[in-house]
Amino acid sequence: MALSGREELRFFDMGLDDRIVKAIAKLGWVRPTAIQERAIPLGLEGKDVLARARTGSGKTAAYAIPMIQRILTAKKVLQEQMVRALILVPTKELGHQVKTMVSQLAGCCSHDLRVSDVSMQIDYSAQKPFLMEKPDVLVGTPSRVLGHLSRRNVELRDSLEVLVVDEADLLLSFGFESDLHTLLGHLPKIYQSFLMSATFNEDVEALKRLILHNPVVLKLEESHLPPCSQLLQYHMKCEEEERFLLIIALIKLGLVRGKTLLFVNTVERAYRLRLFLEQFLVRCCVLNGELPIHSRCHIIEQFNQGLYNFIVATDESSLLQSANQSQSQGAAVSKKKKKKNAKKVTKAAKDKEYGVSRGIDFQNVSNVINFDFPPTVDAYIHRVGRTARAHQQGTALTFVSHCEVHLLEEVEQILSGGDDGKSVLKPYQFDMKEIEGFRYRCKDATRAVTKQAIKEARLKEIRQELINSKQLKTYFEDNPKDLHILRHDKSLHPSTIKPHMKNVPEYLVPSTLQGVIQPLVGKRKLQPKGNIAARKSFKKQRQDPLKNFKYTGK
Repeated sequence: MALSGREELRFFDMGLDDRIVKAIAKLGWVRPTAIQERAIPLGLEGKDVLARARTGSGKTAAYAIPMIQRILTAKKVLQEQMVRALILVPTKELGHQVKTMVSQLAGCCSHDLRVSDVSMQIDYSAQKPFLMEKPDVLVGTPSRVLGHLSRRNVELRDSLEVLVVDEADLLLSFGFESDLHTLLGHLPKIYQSFLMSATFNEDVEALKRLILHNPVVLKLEESHLPPCSQLLQYHMKCEEEERFLLIIALIKLGLVRGKTLLFVNTVERAYRLRLFLEQFLVRCCVLNGELPIHSRCHIIEQFNQGLYNFIVATDESSLLQSANQSQSQGAAVSKKKKKKNAKKVTKAAKDKEYGVSRGIDFQNVSNVINFDFPPTVDAYIHRVGRTARAHQQGTALTFVSHCEVHLLEEVEQILSGGDDGKSVLKPYQFDMKEIEGFRYRCKDATRAVTKQAIKEARLKEIRQELINSKQLKTYFEDNPKDLHILRHDKSLHPSTIKPHMKNVPEYLVPSTLQGVIQPLVGKRKLQPKGNIAARKSFKKQRQDPLKNFKYTGK
C-alpha cells in the first residue's frame, strides 16, 4: 500500500462532507498521518480495513472520519434515528477519549449526529434514557455493550452499519474474548468493519476471520516508535538512591521541561515518588487502576489542561505483576483465605478496563521518564509511545540499575532493527558529581517518605474519593452522621513539607549551568524605586500588618 509515485493526499481532497473538513480545520490538523492517508479512502469506499499502526499514529480519526461520512450520507436518504455505528474499546478511559474525538470531528454537524459512551461503570438504568434516544454512534467496552443488549436497552440487529474494534490486541488481552463472541450474535450479518491494532498476533488474526469480510490489510512500514529526528531516547545507569537524586535535580534545574509522565512499576512506588516530589513542592498526581474511573478521567483532563505538569503513573502490566506476587505470597495461607485473597487481587489487579501506557490520550507530552525500567519490551514501547505523537517532538529517559541491564539490551535489540542497526537509546551524559549539593536535601526528603506516610497518603485519597462519590451521595444524605465522622476523622499528614525545599540556592547550581538556567530562588519583594509616593505606600504597608488581611465585619 505504498504511496510512492503519487502526491500526498489532503483532507479536502478526499471528498469529505464540508462540515467534516471544517471540524478538521478547527482541530488544527494540517495533513493526515500515514495511517489516515491510507485508511480513510478505503473506508469511504465501504471496504473492511485491518490496520496495524503504532500508538499515537492517529488510528482513531482513521476510522472515525469515514464512519461519520457514511452516517451523514445515510441520513440524507433515511432520516429515522437509529444506532448506525458501534465502537468497541478495551478501557473506560479510551472510551471517553474516542467519544470526545468523534464528537470533535462531528462538531459542525452535532444536530445530525449524536455520540454516546456507555463504558463507564455506573448502573445500567442510569444509561438507559439516552440509549432510548438511539444515538448514531455508540462507544463502549464489550461487557458494557453486551449488558445493555441483554437488558434490551439498545437494539443493533436491524440498524448497525459500521463496527469498529479499537486496540484489538489490548481488548483480547484484557479478557473480553467471550463477551465479544456473544456480542457478535446480536449484530446483523452485513456491516462495514474496522479492526485497529498496534500489533498482530494469533488472537487478532482469529478476530479478523470472525469479524472482517475480505478486508484490506494495512501494515505500515514503520518502526515501533517514531524516528530519532522526532523522538530522542536516552538511558542512564543509576541505582536506587541516585534515581531520586537525579529526578529532583533534573526537574529543579529546569532540564526537564514541559508535560512529563513518570512511569513506575507498582502503586506503592507511585505514591512514594509523588510524596518525594511534593517535599520539593513539585505539583504532581498519581494515576493508577485503584482510582475510580471518574477520578482517572478528571486527572487526565487536568493534565491536558495544564493544571499538572507531572503525572506518576503505573500501567496495566504492573497491576498483573502485583497480582502474581500477591498470589505467590498467599501460597502458605489457608484455602479459604487464599480464595478470598485471589478474588480481591483479581478485582484490583486485573481491572481489565484500565490502561495508562496504552489507550489514554495524554495531550502534548514532552517527556516520558521510566523511573523504573519497564518489565517487557512491549511495555517500554507503549510507555514511550505516549510522547512524540503525530508530528510532535518528544524525549524519553530511562533509568537502568545493574540488574536491569539485560532488559535494556532486549529493548535495544528490538528497536535497533528498524534504525539501520544503530542503537536508538543513547547514554545520557550527566556528571553526578555536579549535583552532589542536592544529596543532603534528597536524603532528608526520602527519610520523610516512610511506609506509614505512604499508607496515610493512600488512605487520605480513599477518604476523599468516598466524600466525593456520587454513588454514596444518597447514603450520606440518609446518614449525615457518617459523613460528618468521615470529614472530621483524624487528620492525616502523609509527610511534613518544608517550604524552603522549593527553592534552589545559587550555590547548588552546577558551574556548567551557571548563567544558563534560572534557579528557583525565593526572593523578597523589592521596594519600588523612583516614585516617592509608591515608596511611602510600600513602607506604610510593611509597617501595618492589617494591610495583609481583608476586613469582613459589618
